Amino acid sequence: MRQNGVVSVASSPELFEIHEILVQAVDLARSALSDLGEDGVGAYVGVSADGESAATHRFEATLPGYRGWQWAVVVATDPDFDHPTVSESALLPGPDALIAPNWVPWDQRIRPGDLAPGDLLAPPADDPRLVPGYVANGDPEVDDVALELGFGRLSTMSREGREDAAQRWHEGDYGPESEMAKAAPSSCGLCGFYLPLAGSLHAAFGVCGNELAADGHVVHVGYGCGAHSDTRLPTGAGSPQYEAFDDAAVEVVSDSGRGAERADPVSAERD
Repeated sequence: MRQNGVVSVASSPELFEIHEILVQAVDLARSALSDLGEDGVGAYVGVSADGESAATHRFEATLPGYRGWQWAVVVATDPDFDHPTVSESALLPGPDALIAPNWVPWDQRIRPGDLAPGDLLAPPADDPRLVPGYVANGDPEVDDVALELGFGRLSTMSREGREDAAQRWHEGDYGPESEMAKAAPSSCGLCGFYLPLAGSLHAAFGVCGNELAADGHVVHVGYGCGAHSDTRLPTGAGSPQYEAFDDAAVEVVSDSGRGAERADPVSAERD
């Protein structure tokens, strides 16, 4: 919107009114990039307001490897001046630019399954999942051992650590809501291959001991699969490829008399 040499340019979240000379400074912005020796300056994209006395002109960047990026040139002027000046320029990513993801520290990028033979992974300092072995952690079986002088581990899982593990296992592939569990005829808690865990997770989790099922995995007591120890194969299932042979329906005919007639055809003609 233009009025008395002032143009209204939208720039979120406000609507700024800037001098028309800033909007018309396209050639000035392009020549500034040329004077700086910048290459790959393409078509003009548009202008946006940076306040009442400044605006940014953008041009497509045609540099190899910078698809979607834009050259940005900021021009400014005093309300009493009749000419703009160039404040700065930069190569910036546009809305469709391919940019690198935010940097994440290596210790936050590690995921389950990344650890390979020979790799070392120390727990972070003050890990909330661990408490010193001499501190009661709420698990009776662990606490009883830890209180014996000279025995026990340097650290054990805290209540928070156990709850986190239980939540992962409950929601994982061997939890009660998995597709395998929903299709199973029975649950692991009633299976002979189910080996319950010790400690506070005893009532909810165990390890599968069936080598043909979830062997060695922690499974929820409500998980289940088709290899349950009480599984019985259905009887009479399926249909034979051929009809059954019924020898009671076969008529047995003696061939001894006919054999004698075939053996002496001459005597048969005389008769």
